[in-house]
Amino acid sequence: MTSSPPFIPQSDPPLPPWETLPTMYDLPSDNPEEPGLPDDFHFLQPLLLYLTFQPTIWNPELVYSAADLNLYYDLQHPLWYKRPDWFGVVGVSKLYKGEDLRLSYVTWQEPANPFVVVELLSPGTEAEDLGMKKNAAHKPPSKWEVYERILRIPYYIVFSRYTDELQAFQLVGGHYEPMNLTEGRLPMPELGLSLGLWQGSFQDIPKLWLRWFTLAGELIPLPTEEAVTAKQEAAQARQEAAQAREKAEQLTERLRQLGVNPDELD
Repeated sequence: MTSSPPFIPQSDPPLPPWETLPTMYDLPSDNPEEPGLPDDFHFLQPLLLYLTFQPTIWNPELVYSAADLNLYYDLQHPLWYKRPDWFGVVGVSKLYKGEDLRLSYVTWQEPANPFVVVELLSPGTEAEDLGMKKNAAHKPPSKWEVYERILRIPYYIVFSRYTDELQAFQLVGGHYEPMNLTEGRLPMPELGLSLGLWQGSFQDIPKLWLRWFTLAGELIPLPTEEAVTAKQEAAQARQEAAQAREKAEQLTERLRQLGVNPDELD
C-alpha cells in the first residue's frame, strides 16, 4: 500500500490573476506596424470629429471625412500610405466618383487632398507625429513629411488624451508653423469652422474631447443633440400655445362678467 505524499501547508496563497497578470496598460491592443491603433479612444474621438465636421460655407454634398483609412500619397511609390486618425476634405463628394464608398483615399485619383488632419498622440507615435523622426531615404517618409511636404495639407492637429494638450500647425510658405488658439479654439475660416476642446459627455462618456465649433464658438450639434433641441423647442411651443389659450379664456370670461358677449364682437 502506497502512502500519500505528506501535506505541505501553504502559508501564502497565490495572488489572483488580476493582481499578477499583465493589465491593459501592459498589453495594449496596438499593432506593432500601426502603433496607437486600435483602442476605444481611437474609435470614439474620430467619430465625434466625423459627426461634427460640417463646414458652414461648403455644400454638404462636397464634404468628406474619414477615420483610420489608408491615405495613398505618392505616384512614384503607389503602395506607400499613411493612416490618419481622422482627416477632412472639402470639394470632394462623399462617394468615390459619386458612386461607391471608398476603400481608401488615393490622392492621385481624387480632386483634392485632405484639408485638415488630426492625429491622436500615443507614446509610440509621438516622434513621427511631431516631425521628430526622420526615416531613411529608401523608407517611406514620416507623417509630418507627407502632410507638410508632399500633400501640403493646410492644417495639421495633434491631440494627446494623456496630457489634454492640443498642438496645431498651419502651412505657411511650404512649412508648418505653430498656431495660436483664439478664445480657446483654432479658427479655420476657409471652412467656416473652428476646432477646440470641449468638456462634455459623448456616448455617455464625460471627458475632454476635441470637437468642431462654428467660427463664433457655437457647438456644431450632434444628430442626437439636434433631436433633443427639436423636442425642447416643440415642448416650449406647446407650452406657449397653452398659455395663449388660457389667457384667451380668461379674457373671454372677464368680458362675460362685464356683460359683453365675446361672440358678438367683430
